[in-house]
Amino acid sequence: MRIGFFTDSYFPGIDGVTYTIDLWREELEGRGHEVYVVYPDGDYEPGEREIPVRSVPNPFYGGYRIPMFRRPSTLPELDVVHCHGPAAVGILGRYYARSHDLPAIYTHHTPLEEYFEQSIHLPSVANALSRLYVPVENAFLRSFDVVTASTGQIDRGVEHVALPVGIDMDFFGPTEEDRYPDRTVVGYSGRLSMEKNVEQILCVAETLPEYEFVVVGEGPRRKSLERASPENVELRDFLPREELPTFYSSIDAFVTASTGDTLGLSTLEANACGTPVAAPDVPPFDRTIGPDNGERFAHGDLGAMADAIETCLGTNRDTRAAAEEYDVRRTLAHLEYLYRGVRTSADGVPTSAEDGWTLPDESLD
Repeated sequence: MRIGFFTDSYFPGIDGVTYTIDLWREELEGRGHEVYVVYPDGDYEPGEREIPVRSVPNPFYGGYRIPMFRRPSTLPELDVVHCHGPAAVGILGRYYARSHDLPAIYTHHTPLEEYFEQSIHLPSVANALSRLYVPVENAFLRSFDVVTASTGQIDRGVEHVALPVGIDMDFFGPTEEDRYPDRTVVGYSGRLSMEKNVEQILCVAETLPEYEFVVVGEGPRRKSLERASPENVELRDFLPREELPTFYSSIDAFVTASTGDTLGLSTLEANACGTPVAAPDVPPFDRTIGPDNGERFAHGDLGAMADAIETCLGTNRDTRAAAEEYDVRRTLAHLEYLYRGVRTSADGVPTSAEDGWTLPDESLD
């Protein structure tokens, strides 16, 4: 199949959406498909089948760009359109699918309304925009044949297929190298933005001076976090992807306070490397993190967060086994099934959860 990924988030930016698209593309092309990625241009040299859309810097959210326009006639012929965002490039993908009478799939990665407050800095205005935005996105999602999301619940009024974005279990695994052999280190890796609540990690670090904390990431809260960091916290820039397995394997526990994740890729990547995770008792962690791979704590309760970290440090668990459920090979087998289904819908195959869509039950073990 010739598959078109339409995304508003891509390299050189680094986030879960970018890594997911890159991984899915690699896996699908390994299965014999052609995958084209349509994305906002930037300081990135496109490779084969990467198609940039002219864009400008986003004044409201650093590190991202606002796409402008690209004529649909300049895009290649596709068999399936798969959109990964509701902004300009996602809209371009939906238009392309409709004008070419192609099946269209949407993957819900990010609840964008949770980013409004840190972009606008006026809570009342952000809340008003959120109330206006969500119904508009709901209408957009209902125009797709299939909507997928990493967990069984998304805060949207549409039927959807629960399809975890998946992690590369061959790439993420325990390493022999240990960067912190003589220290007890608690780590975090991800964007430094408001919904990640990294400030709470710094506050807990101050109450646990016997441990070192390493926070890896970039984002709009970077400078304020640097000013607030206690002595036992090291802030580092994003690591190259090839260094992440060593980082996850070297730390003794991973901690997150995020309330804005749809799956929490970094937590499961840490699990795949043998590291337990302390996470708040909120979606998606109330589903992905449990006794086999970590500890949950009441969101906002710093004492409970400290206790969860201590418990992770003091117990042994086979966290990699718990992460196997999210192996990307399972995801891609199901994704191919979805693609085949929407392409043959004219023959009576249901194309949405509303029509009774179900994923195959076979195991990939």
